[in-house]
Amino acid sequence: MPIIILECNLRQMKGEKVVKIEERTARLTILIDPRKKAVFERLCAEEDLTPSQVVRRLIRGYIEQRLGRPGEESPGGERGAGRAGPRRRAPRS
Repeated sequence: MPIIILECNLRQMKGEKVVKIEERTARLTILIDPRKKAVFERLCAEEDLTPSQVVRRLIRGYIEQRLGRPGEESPGGERGAGRAGPRRRAPRS
């Protein structure tokens, strides 16, 4: 089976818009139960994804659920203002 290697640089991509996915990254450290971590890593491997990819997807989904997708307008006409602020629990009686 032949192997084909394609090389491309920015000069060859004239006319195509090049978008940087993320210019910078930041580290997020969380503490979880070791058993849950092992199960999570196994499930990620079954989907051929890294745990970081899955966590980034979960965070992106959470942000979009709370604020809407970038550029999406809410009924009031404000961009990215999908939902109101956090809900407060009713006081216990």
